[in-house]
Amino acid sequence: MKEPKPDWIRIKLTTGDNYEDIKNMMRSKTLHTVCEEARCPNIYECWANRTATFMILGDICTRACRFCAVNTGMPTELDLGEPERVAEAAERMNLRHCVVTSVARDDLKDGGATIFEETIKAIRTRTPLCTVEVLIPDFLGDAESLQIVMNANPDILNHNIETVERMSDRVRAKAKYRRSLELLQRAKTMKPDIPTKSSIMLGVGEEWEEILQAMDDLRTVDCDILTIGQYLQPSPSHLRVEKYYTPEQFAQLKEEGMKRGFSHVESGPLVRSSYHAHEQVKSAKSNKEGVNM
Repeated sequence: MKEPKPDWIRIKLTTGDNYEDIKNMMRSKTLHTVCEEARCPNIYECWANRTATFMILGDICTRACRFCAVNTGMPTELDLGEPERVAEAAERMNLRHCVVTSVARDDLKDGGATIFEETIKAIRTRTPLCTVEVLIPDFLGDAESLQIVMNANPDILNHNIETVERMSDRVRAKAKYRRSLELLQRAKTMKPDIPTKSSIMLGVGEEWEEILQAMDDLRTVDCDILTIGQYLQPSPSHLRVEKYYTPEQFAQLKEEGMKRGFSHVESGPLVRSSYHAHEQVKSAKSNKEGVNM
């Protein structure tokens, strides 16, 4: 039987003028957001606060991860005007921190890295004071594609391991746990001053000690920021939820993460990789400066 959601899994439905304005803007500029495509539970709160995570390279992913609600299949041609439209939207929203992610594009030689690069540059041109965070796929382990993104100097380089090592092959499609760690390590080697970030979702069958080991693995490659959230099944065809963690357990995991040396840990039932991203950057920077004093 499907386990009912606990009381603490509550989504606040806030649909004021800001929400409608952002929704209409995304439609008018033919843009996609991971907020909608991945059915993020925080869309109402974030859009009401005029924050959104742009999803570039179309809305069709070449992979079919068992936890993800994004459409899968064979993508259409590249939209070369997309970077400029994302930048226009970021400017109109007057963003101080912009998060850009994408579907996986294994059909492209560079995995879409060049479009990431152009999007970063376009945002910086229109809104110079806006920090830019990119949440990238693994580019099938291609170091040259990662270098293209790193050369654009994002303020945060984010790549999610998603789950513990034992569960990785069951949960993710094509992506490999160790390859993801290698990507984060390479990013640090290429640009040591750019903070790296990753995310773990809980409730797919992992054990407590495996979560702690995943934290240790991320710290081994000098990952700076960690987000931890509860997996929620987007449809009956996706992985079922094996366990709901309590807010107290998420708080405990935050303590465990901070003890291990992450500069910031965002941990809670509805936390997603980009949730409170701007606050994460400020907190991580403050903590890092405190350590270096």
